Amino acid sequence: MASKINPWRSLRCLAVRTRPSRAHQHVPTVTARAVVPLGMRGFADTISTPPPTNDGDLPPSEIIPQPYEPRPIEPFADNFMNEEAIAALEQAAAGQDALDLIAEGLKYGMPKPPSKQDQLQNRHHPVIHQITRMLMRDGKLSKAEKHVSLILNYLRTSPPPKISPARPLLPGAPPPEQLPLNPLLYLTLAIDSVAPIVRVRSLKGMAGGGSALDVPEPIDARARRRQAIIWILDIVNKKRSMGSGRKQFAARFGQEIVSVVEGRSAAWDRRQLLHKTGTASRANLAHPALVGFKRKF
Repeated sequence: MASKINPWRSLRCLAVRTRPSRAHQHVPTVTARAVVPLGMRGFADTISTPPPTNDGDLPPSEIIPQPYEPRPIEPFADNFMNEEAIAALEQAAAGQDALDLIAEGLKYGMPKPPSKQDQLQNRHHPVIHQITRMLMRDGKLSKAEKHVSLILNYLRTSPPPKISPARPLLPGAPPPEQLPLNPLLYLTLAIDSVAPIVRVRSLKGMAGGGSALDVPEPIDARARRRQAIIWILDIVNKKRSMGSGRKQFAARFGQEIVSVVEGRSAAWDRRQLLHKTGTASRANLAHPALVGFKRKF
């Protein structure tokens, strides 16, 4: 009687046979069988030669199996991608830089990887770094970086400017049709062209009788660019709004940069007025109040 708790206890004597007994099975004698390499067992699709057959002429001990012949390797497809990959591997195996082949198809070449001595904050161009800091408001650096990116994109997509012969750019400037190809050069050339080369300092009480004395002095490149950016920003902020959205300021700033390159911007008038004032005040350098004045200008 089977247990109610474990009904399989009464089935221990039963057994299941998966094959007939070897005593009742006729096993034929095998005269020869195929010799398959041990490492290739289970890979029947890689065996290209049939097993040796015995026609009855040779004894089983003298049958020599045919050697294993692997399938031929499928050749690479004829396209340029495989050719470039193989050329890069051969160049790397020869000890050369494999990225030289990639840099051939780029317009401005591969970017230079930073070294251990380079600082992260100095990764941008000095002009980009200075403009971004001057456009930043309330410490929102990411917003200023977006504005600079949109400005460069505006200069890249704008048509070539028309240079005015009355207000030429810096010597050595590229042709105007090449400026949209390099927006960073476009922006730098516009700022450096309209930047003043001198500034006029007003020394209070040096002229006598409580009046100020205007003295011109040269300035470095960073101060020149700062004054030019201040003039451009002043003009951009006074322009009429052309819509809404985050692209509004970038479009107005880009239009003013194009106006500077074409000689239509009011920043040229401010530069001319400053240079005129500096030229008129050159005589003040020989003023008796400045003779022996130890302060360095």
